[in-house]
Amino acid sequence: MHQPKDIALRAAKALADKKGLEIELIEVHEITTLADYFLICTGTSNTHINTLCDEVEKVVTDELGEELLHREGHRSGTWVLLDFGCVIVHVFTDEARKFYDLERLWNDGKRVPLEGLDENTENV
Repeated sequence: MHQPKDIALRAAKALADKKGLEIELIEVHEITTLADYFLICTGTSNTHINTLCDEVEKVVTDELGEELLHREGHRSGTWVLLDFGCVIVHVFTDEARKFYDLERLWNDGKRVPLEGLDENTENV
């Protein structure tokens, strides 16, 4: 079984590998029971958002063996939520991300640095 932070970091790397933009990881376990981490990312189009989500789902379920509990918003194309229990991934269009502004909403959470998520990173 993988630790929540390991799952979140591997999901973040999957987003980076598929050119996700403005990837943010917020540790929220001390302020909510919803999850341990929220991972937030911007996609450039509906197709890009679906590609990002498909990659995260593939990596987390196939490589890490974690079950996807719920996928929401995929029909709208402007926002998708992937719920893995301990990690919730939000992928938005730029406009939707600004509208929902989750970074402000969860401002009391702890930002987790995500340096080195490029292709050369093997530890994440």
